[in-house]
Amino acid sequence: MAKKKFRAEFRKNRTPRARKTNWTREFDEHGFQEQAPETEERLSGKGELTRRRTIHTAEMAPEMAGAEVPNVHLEVDEATCRRGRVLSVQGISSTVLSDDGSVVQCATRRILRTLSTDERNPVVAGDRVVFQPIAQSQPCEGVIERVEPRYGTLSRAVRGRRHVLVSNVDQLLIVTSAAEPRLKPNLIDRILVAAEKGRVRPLICINKIDLIDPASLQPLIGVYSRMGYHLVMVSARTGFGIERLRRLVADRQSVVAGQSGVGKSSLLNAIDTDLHLRVAAVSAENEKGRHTTTTARLLPIGCGGFVVDTPGMRSFELWDVIPEEVAGYYRDLRPYVSLCRFPNCSHTHEEACAVKNAVAEGHLDARRYESYCSMRSGQGEE
Repeated sequence: MAKKKFRAEFRKNRTPRARKTNWTREFDEHGFQEQAPETEERLSGKGELTRRRTIHTAEMAPEMAGAEVPNVHLEVDEATCRRGRVLSVQGISSTVLSDDGSVVQCATRRILRTLSTDERNPVVAGDRVVFQPIAQSQPCEGVIERVEPRYGTLSRAVRGRRHVLVSNVDQLLIVTSAAEPRLKPNLIDRILVAAEKGRVRPLICINKIDLIDPASLQPLIGVYSRMGYHLVMVSARTGFGIERLRRLVADRQSVVAGQSGVGKSSLLNAIDTDLHLRVAAVSAENEKGRHTTTTARLLPIGCGGFVVDTPGMRSFELWDVIPEEVAGYYRDLRPYVSLCRFPNCSHTHEEACAVKNAVAEGHLDARRYESYCSMRSGQGEE
């Protein structure tokens, strides 16, 4: 493949201090008896330019044209490197499943960690990576040299930066609970928008169905079913619906996401009894879950394929979705958007709005419309 090079910008910690500030410590340790005092100090005039350097990249193959490229596609020595998939990430250390079946602990190349990007972490669970093995090195056995182009990502915004929860998956299981903790439809809507943006097939899974009368969920289930979303009701405690869920995740690349305490790890233990994931009961005081899963992990399952168990979330802020784009990610609102009188209609306060008229006439669910207004205004789901 052809090689390219360009000037890349790095984060601030890439550049050493321009001004010396450790005079007192040097005096306490060494003294200045044999050193002549400096009479002047030079400061570089380049400023921000000192955080830039030229890096070499490799041109992507044609089949990768539509994929998402994290950071840059760095040039590596293909003859000495190996390929694998990231199972989990802890700081700069990643557990990688090599293509030959071995599990390798890898550090992340410094250039990947210090490039100035919007991403919170350069390597995430599910990434396809190219790593350089290091012989006789413990505990690190390799260095991740490059992250391959991604597809099927689930992302959210954390403190103004992009947090990619998982990559290279084709199915998202949005797990919620019928009770303990209470079901949050608005949080489901937010994760659905993230799935639409990340091009991942969503599947809504309602757990703990044994705690309520299932008939009470029919209105909610009907709304999502009319939009074409696949819903499944299960109970990890009684085993209801587990076999159906097992067939849905078999031989696929799936990620499980939802709020804390809904039973994500319990469902995975029910699907594959060999996983032995750590679980805990919800708090009796506030019915909130305890964070037993602390990091996203890619897990092979006995029925075929992989599944990613993610930490629970209590809010979900969308990444790179402006207010004007929200209506386009709502399947039920989308057919009415082009029927409004004004082309820049926000569907919140304007007259002659086709979306508002559809809500008034009962063609659109009122709760879904309120969820849209909340999401468009930037309010989070707590």
